[in-house]
Amino acid sequence: MDNLDYGIIGNCRSAALISKTGSIDWCCLPEFDSSSVFAKILDDKIGGSFSVLVEDSYYIKQQYEPKTAILVTTYTSGEHCFELHDFMPRYYKNVDDYHAPPEIIRYIKYISGTPKFRVAYDPKLEYAQGKTTSYIKPDFIASLTHEVKFDTIFLYTSFDKEKVLNGEEITLSENGYFLLGYNEKIFLPTTEKIHLELERTKLYWLNWVERTATYKRFNEQIIRSAITLKLLSYNKTGAVLAAATTSLPETIGEVRNWDYRFCWIRDASMVIKVVSELGHKNVAKRYLQFIIDLIPDKDEKLQIMYGINKEKKLTEETLEHLSGYKGSKPVRIGNAAYKQKQNDIYGILMDVIYEQLMKFSNDIDNGEELWTITKGIVWIVEKHWKEADKGIWEFRTEDRHFTFSKVLCWVAIDRAIKVAEILGKKHKIDKWKPIEEEIRKDIHDNAWNDEKQAFTQSYDSPYLDASVLLMESYGFIDAKDPKFVGTVKAIEKELSNDGLLYRYKNEDDFGLPSSSFTICTFWFINSLFKIGEEEKAIQHFEQLLTYSNHLGLFSEDIDFKTKRLLGNFPQAYSHLALIECAINFSNKANDEAILESMR
Repeated sequence: MDNLDYGIIGNCRSAALISKTGSIDWCCLPEFDSSSVFAKILDDKIGGSFSVLVEDSYYIKQQYEPKTAILVTTYTSGEHCFELHDFMPRYYKNVDDYHAPPEIIRYIKYISGTPKFRVAYDPKLEYAQGKTTSYIKPDFIASLTHEVKFDTIFLYTSFDKEKVLNGEEITLSENGYFLLGYNEKIFLPTTEKIHLELERTKLYWLNWVERTATYKRFNEQIIRSAITLKLLSYNKTGAVLAAATTSLPETIGEVRNWDYRFCWIRDASMVIKVVSELGHKNVAKRYLQFIIDLIPDKDEKLQIMYGINKEKKLTEETLEHLSGYKGSKPVRIGNAAYKQKQNDIYGILMDVIYEQLMKFSNDIDNGEELWTITKGIVWIVEKHWKEADKGIWEFRTEDRHFTFSKVLCWVAIDRAIKVAEILGKKHKIDKWKPIEEEIRKDIHDNAWNDEKQAFTQSYDSPYLDASVLLMESYGFIDAKDPKFVGTVKAIEKELSNDGLLYRYKNEDDFGLPSSSFTICTFWFINSLFKIGEEEKAIQHFEQLLTYSNHLGLFSEDIDFKTKRLLGNFPQAYSHLALIECAINFSNKANDEAILESMR
């Protein structure tokens, strides 16, 4: 079965996906949302890739260097063996100044024997829209295109450039390298310098993981997920991407294919909450600054998403010449959803602002700006919470009164009140309390369905929706409240399929969803745990972990029948929810251990 058996490497500027046999099948340079250099994942004939090829007698194994984002692929045939260390350089030049150039390094480490390999180097610049031609120059191989627009890429290597470009056999007897750069190098690389880049990058990641909180249970999975979330953060502006790819389909052969290389306020805020809980407050600080920079006017409504460089217009286009992942058209760049109205984003952002002020109130440089944003959010929510919207799942047809959106409007006011308490703004608390109570009552009156004994997807709707499971996480309702327990049970009965969850089962703009949305299964597991079904929750969690790829990575969706990974990859949503579950399990184990020691 084909699966998304890819590893991700990156340096918080861009990223690349590398197959389990060592082929770079997706990479955009110089930044995450630039046009692609390699896009074989979206068209295996014309997309372009950079692969290391060995004979069938070789056994290939792939894993990450522990606690790093360095991907190691090992090729072994009897006594002949070598390793491929793939990474994008990232390390401190000095305090708060990173060396993170737009380049991929492939360090070839000789192990034993006389191993042989070939290279298939086939860059296709500008999403393979025109012809890319490669030329051998004295110091590098230059590849360029000028049909759509002019673009170039440079490959430096310690190996014979003709053999590399012609795909001829190379016999290895010492370490070597490939450096693929967006810019021409001023100082030529050498194998020694490349090895130094590897060691510096390794040290950067080991130090980053060292600063990450450790947990009794599932710590390895938490670390891998945390590194993955870090790889989806954009250092320059503080934006956090939903995923590193575009147009990987939710279902093979269908049209639910979107570009996820943008910063959704919802996804990013959820990521930031989790990453700061793990101890990385700088990521949170940069993200909050990203938000502050986006809101110049006090009454300006937030978009649901922005470009990673703060672009507000994300026009959606279709690349007709690409056949799509496994033939799933269309391939889209840009995302028309940026125009949608989704009222939940205010509560999600307000929750992050409150968390940061609570944790770092003595160390917040932009407290006054955050208070201005808080007041602005309350003003917008007060004016608009009664309106219908598109909801968390971005229905492209009619607006509805989605329960999740209403709950998050309540969260916006609730957290604003808590921020006002921290900052001693009593007059605002008195003014905002009645709004909070009005929204709470409205939800209880209109979202509860007596027949289902559950909160449903939208007001006066019979349909269930996994997003309402977050009512408890956001503090709207207690985990042991019979209404919440009833909702969890009803969702299990109607939306669970072999332990995996549908987001919802009613038809949307594209028919009935036919794959499981991974984050929803994690939400469900968390809810089971919270209502007291702990053993069952952990069993489900351990089962779900087995559906990750060979490196512990998750995409957006999982096929109900085959369990193959689907949707954009790796998905920030999936990994943040994995971390939340694992932390809850671990904290409970810690609490029980403390109680046991006190007996």
